[in-house]
Amino acid sequence: MSVVDRVAASAGIPTGFYTLVKREILRYVRRPRNTFIPPFITNVLYFSVFGVVLGSRVGEIIGVPYILFILPGLVVLGAVSNAFENASFSIFHGRWNEYIDETLTSPLSYAQMVWAYLLSSALRGVLVGTLIAVLGVVIIGGLYQPVPIEQPLFLVAFMLVITLLFSSLGIVGGLVAEDFDDLTMMNQFLLRPLVFFGAVFYSLQDLTPLVRDISLLNPMVYMVNGVRYGVPRRRRGRPAGLAGGTDWRDHDCGHCRHHPLQARLRAD
Repeated sequence: MSVVDRVAASAGIPTGFYTLVKREILRYVRRPRNTFIPPFITNVLYFSVFGVVLGSRVGEIIGVPYILFILPGLVVLGAVSNAFENASFSIFHGRWNEYIDETLTSPLSYAQMVWAYLLSSALRGVLVGTLIAVLGVVIIGGLYQPVPIEQPLFLVAFMLVITLLFSSLGIVGGLVAEDFDDLTMMNQFLLRPLVFFGAVFYSLQDLTPLVRDISLLNPMVYMVNGVRYGVPRRRRGRPAGLAGGTDWRDHDCGHCRHHPLQARLRAD
């Protein structure tokens, strides 16, 4: 029995629940070539092409280097994609090979089964998001300046919320999918477009009012800005045209605060 097993047993965690969580975690931890290396390589390309090559032409957005501006969005993209993919694949693969029947007939409640898949998938999302964040901090620190984290507790809490949310969606996707192509379509044609149109590579202030209002219907806008809140807020000088402050994290969110829906809610 390992140290983790003894700690879990002493903490009173149900054996069946702990075993299912451990099985799901070991499934992707033991295969880093399929779970951690691909997002690492993909984001090296993102930072190289968008951050370094194009970023040198773009310059700054809302007072920060472009590569720093896109970092929170890339973290969200990696975290939600992997959380969703892990949950959906695990559920559907169990259905496809019919070994999920062993889980359903085990002395576990439905709540324990769901939470086991949720926690293991959310952990994968957090690990991949952390990997991308560390990669971005190293690259940005080498090219520009060190990137301290101003709101670490908020950042961790927000990452847990969004990974748990998309793990839940992944469970639903794994239950409704009919074949593996359905899982790929959900990830590629639903999640990724939402993230890419969630103000990852651009600022909402650069959009027309109509397109900006439509963008505010995208929940990814708020998730990306939530992660953005945990990284440095100050720049070396005042951004042009940004009167009253230098908080680049809150600038896009400012459009949300002045949205007619928010005004109606405050009036109510």
